[in-house]
Amino acid sequence: MAFNHVEKIQDAVPIRNVIVSVYDKSGLENMLVALLRYCPGVRFYATGGTYSFIQQLLGERSGAHLVDMTRYTGQPEMKGGLVKTLDWKIYLGLLAEPFDREHEADLARYDAVQFDMVICNLYPFTQASGQADSFETARQHIDIGGPTLLRAAAKNFLRVCPVPSPEYYAQIMQALEKNNGRLTLKDRINMAEAVFERQSMYDTAIADYLRTQKENVAKTYTIV
Repeated sequence: MAFNHVEKIQDAVPIRNVIVSVYDKSGLENMLVALLRYCPGVRFYATGGTYSFIQQLLGERSGAHLVDMTRYTGQPEMKGGLVKTLDWKIYLGLLAEPFDREHEADLARYDAVQFDMVICNLYPFTQASGQADSFETARQHIDIGGPTLLRAAAKNFLRVCPVPSPEYYAQIMQALEKNNGRLTLKDRINMAEAVFERQSMYDTAIADYLRTQKENVAKTYTIV
């Protein structure tokens, strides 16, 4: 497999299309309002509870600024919400690299948009596993879609800005105000660093839990 070799990128990227998929909605209203203020044409792509939250916030403006991700992809949610954002069209829009004509042709062919930001935080596995009444309850809190979205956005920090926690909202809002609705390469790489650091801790917490709970697995399920 031959890897692409990117040579040219933008420093300040305008924020136009944003994936929003959050468990913790604290501070989200202020973040979205700031995006609407500094990026007037911004569109939010969301599912489930996040979609409902944004729809209620936007009211009559939803038609211009909110997109149901399941309608965008044509992919329904799997029972229990197990699959919501694992879709070719989404990752095409996240991983398409700057100034790549073949990637641009793929985007046009599949009527896909380039995503410029991912606002996402994960199921709180450490908290959930500590309070869980069973191994199965804890297992259900292992996030799949969130880490995948963030990892893709972080890999393509050349163009995309991942925002992995409400604790970063203030600095992102300040950067958007300073740069007229754009985020610089420095902003994006700082967020990419935060993503990989946080996800390494998240995965370590899961591994540690599994290591201590091996004996409980057989007691949790009916083995056939």
